[in-house]
Amino acid sequence: MVQVYSQLEGFPKESEQPNYYKMLANVGSLTTMPGTELLVAVSPEGKIAGAVVYFSNMKNYGSGGVATLERDASGFRLLAVDPMERGKGVGKLLTTACIRKAKDDKSLQLIIHTTHAMQTAWKMYEQLGFKRSTDLDFTQGTLPVFGFRLKL
Repeated sequence: MVQVYSQLEGFPKESEQPNYYKMLANVGSLTTMPGTELLVAVSPEGKIAGAVVYFSNMKNYGSGGVATLERDASGFRLLAVDPMERGKGVGKLLTTACIRKAKDDKSLQLIIHTTHAMQTAWKMYEQLGFKRSTDLDFTQGTLPVFGFRLKL
């Protein structure tokens, strides 16, 4: 995840947001929270192609803004696809896995955040039915972060 996020044009560098990159480097530790899972897509060659963190309860989501106050909602964060695996549907596979999990968890909505640096993901989310929710927007340091909801 550190590799993927650090290569995004327009995304803050590790020197600008060291705590965020520390979280990326230790993403597995997020799974110690109840209902939190690290989903990993593996290529046919056995290489990690991508990953995402799914939260069945928004109180554990850990973002800025008001998203952690949402009820009857699940969320996912930190979607990352290896640059060598892009264009193969890995991001969509991970996103639809989160949608299925949220439905299985009987959530009424699925919440996500993205940035301008993540335009490919942004477009994919909209194609999957996510709608912009400005009430979920916040700023992380100097980085604007944009909220989306998918009604389930």
